[in-house]
Amino acid sequence: MTAFRFRLQKVLDWRRTELDLAEARFKQQTAALAELDRERAELEAAGVRTEILVREWRPLSGGDLAALGGFRLQIKKREQGIAVRRGACAKELAARQSAMLEARRRLRLLERLKERRLAEWRAAQNRELDEQAAVAYLARWPLR
Repeated sequence: MTAFRFRLQKVLDWRRTELDLAEARFKQQTAALAELDRERAELEAAGVRTEILVREWRPLSGGDLAALGGFRLQIKKREQGIAVRRGACAKELAARQSAMLEARRRLRLLERLKERRLAEWRAAQNRELDEQAAVAYLARWPLR
């Protein structure tokens, strides 16, 4: 009896490596998107804190209000920049997710093929064992 050997084992191993790499890239892009969201939230919180602080000042001068207006514009500009970067990042995340799902599909295809070939090999082994057992059993019968 020969041992089971899957001829496409190296390809299967390559597909596993490919999937691992695609998953790592997807996680990296997810982290980048989360970082942009965190950055936007921090910027928004800083804007709110500054607005509250300035409103509590007594006396409040026109220069303070002008500075607050400039700060608001700067915050808006930075938020727009983050939104643009976030859009590009989300697009890249979708592409990486698609690549990861495709790598997973290709790996699963080869795994199913290996499972089917293993089942065929086991069935052939069982048939061979049954044939050997039948021959051994019949060999014990006396010839007339």
